[in-house]
Amino acid sequence: MKKDFYEILGISKNADAAEIKKAYRKSALKYHPDKNPGDKEAEENFKLAAEAYEVLSDPNKKAKYDQYGHQAFDGSGGFGGGHGGMNMDDIFSQFGDIFGGGFGGFGGGGGGPRRAKGSNLRIKVKLTLEEIANGVEKKVKVKRKVQAKGVTYKTCSTCNGQGQVMRVTNTILGRMQSASTCPTCGGSGQILDKRPSEADAQGMILEDETVSIKIPAGVVDGMQLKVSNKGNDAPGNSVPGDLIVAIEELEHEFLKREGENIHFDLYISFPEAVLGVSKDIEAINGKVRIKLEEGIQSGKILRLKGKGIPSINGYGSGDLLVHVNVWTPKTLNKEQKQFFENALNDEHFVPSPEKSEKSFFEKVKDMFS
Repeated sequence: MKKDFYEILGISKNADAAEIKKAYRKSALKYHPDKNPGDKEAEENFKLAAEAYEVLSDPNKKAKYDQYGHQAFDGSGGFGGGHGGMNMDDIFSQFGDIFGGGFGGFGGGGGGPRRAKGSNLRIKVKLTLEEIANGVEKKVKVKRKVQAKGVTYKTCSTCNGQGQVMRVTNTILGRMQSASTCPTCGGSGQILDKRPSEADAQGMILEDETVSIKIPAGVVDGMQLKVSNKGNDAPGNSVPGDLIVAIEELEHEFLKREGENIHFDLYISFPEAVLGVSKDIEAINGKVRIKLEEGIQSGKILRLKGKGIPSINGYGSGDLLVHVNVWTPKTLNKEQKQFFENALNDEHFVPSPEKSEKSFFEKVKDMFS
């Protein structure tokens, strides 16, 4: 089971941005690979701290994590901010400023060239209620930037492949030396040497690729999932960006979703309400037969346990709530009208709700409790 992000950084859920950053810097410096050479456990803790900071430092990601936990990002099939898709170069390129220049890149002692990361791609995937309830694997075609065949690179002459340039300045305290990212190669230590005519100025071309996306059951409209390394490439020895998948829930013809519960409006005739009847009703995975008791009242809500949407966190499934509506006929023939006129004063037709019958407002309260 994945460790809680707040526990990894040793902070509470109420921690503000400054506290989160301070806690990450403390953990990162403690487990930094330059301070723990060859220590695999320290390297793992370093990655975990970076993963936690990546999510908790972003207000939108933090809100989703607080609501859905790890499943909001890594689902059940290769999504999310898991450190399995994040290497040391990713961490240094994204959060290098946290270290305040105290450390360099992984294993580099004084920095060294960094691997650039390509830009992310974003797509929207439309899902039916059935797909959301059962989980689904979608194959989508994306147009990615990839390095063209025949592209070659050479060592950057400005930084001699180091990715950094050193500057010496005179201050009142003496001569001070500082390092900054090379302006020519952007820190990669390489520049474009040769490229085919169809490639752009960075040696990249657009290619169609079919990407398989495993979407876990229980996702919600607006949720974003991440498929690592399926975004655009970057020039040279780079790391591909990610594919961000936004979920759009399609409206169902009969069923209405409310969180993990599903609502269905069942209309029955007056004779069916009086005599009782068995009915087939719509459910997510086909029809379900229910039996209505004699004398069932309009507004009655029948709860079918476990027939709703599975929890994305694996905490069971919601329910199917069947709302019974007795349909009053608007037109009657002479015989039918005479029957009801004769029944107007019949004691069996006089409303006589039992004490156990809940009012409309009590039923609404129960629904949302």
